[in-house]
Amino acid sequence: MPIPQSAILPDASPHAIFLTLALGPESDAAAHVRRAAARLSALAGQANQLDGQSGNEVLSAIGFGAAVWDRLYPAARPDNLTPFQVLSDNGRRAPATAGDIFIHLRGTRFDLCFETARHFRNLLGGAVTVVEETHGFRYLDSRDLTGFVDGTENPQGDEDRTRVALLSGGAGPFEAGSFVAVQRYIHDLVSWEALAIEEQEKIIGRSKAENIEFSAEEKAPTAHIKRVNLKEDGQSLEILRHSMPYGTVSEHGLLFVAYGADPTIFDKMLHEMILADRAGHYDHLMSHSRAVTGTRFFVPPQDWLRQNAENS
Repeated sequence: MPIPQSAILPDASPHAIFLTLALGPESDAAAHVRRAAARLSALAGQANQLDGQSGNEVLSAIGFGAAVWDRLYPAARPDNLTPFQVLSDNGRRAPATAGDIFIHLRGTRFDLCFETARHFRNLLGGAVTVVEETHGFRYLDSRDLTGFVDGTENPQGDEDRTRVALLSGGAGPFEAGSFVAVQRYIHDLVSWEALAIEEQEKIIGRSKAENIEFSAEEKAPTAHIKRVNLKEDGQSLEILRHSMPYGTVSEHGLLFVAYGADPTIFDKMLHEMILADRAGHYDHLMSHSRAVTGTRFFVPPQDWLRQNAENS
């Protein structure tokens, strides 16, 4: 099986850097990015060598959006690579924003992630501009800033995570690649923390301190967990989340990152969160958190990056 990029499958890290870039218009910009992309994992390895202890590893992934894919890799295109689609309903909105290239760096030490990001940005030079840079951090025992444990529904174990996140047989050269959706949410923690704990738990569908999921009968139809835990033909629809809290005391929230072999699963979840159903139900967490970015990319397998760099 081809090798997936290293940031996709492993369990969560305490630190991350997320970069969204725009590809420049210059005629040689695409070839420059192809060559640089193939070197990202090596730069992470060089950063790892700065640490004398084992286990402090920088994991990396780079993906490309629908608008620039053909310019970067005209020979072949992954099926189902489409732009992020805007959703809007009664003031709730999931916007689509600019972004051609997504870089995900994570690890046990922020300084090593930073070293990788800095050297990679230098390598890219004038071929790109930075649209957005966000630094993620682990909050308490892997909780969102709302105080609830995040990522509880993630698939567990290598086999399940591979099944959910990576394209498998039949995907041709894109086997072991993954689609990734990225949104930055700003939390209104003032309004959230004004709620009683019982009301917060009703909105999430899980106990706050103990992280115990409510029964189906106890969950409100507007609970976050109720809205995003979807099934088709008796099978759960799953994504692999690598979301992280981010921010300053002035602005903070969640950098939502979802990898998946099937990009439509994320679309269905977001639909249930934003758009009210016939009974008027939607995800009431959206009354306290708003998305300000929305992008989608395809993260090719590692050997694809190397092969296409050689052809540049």
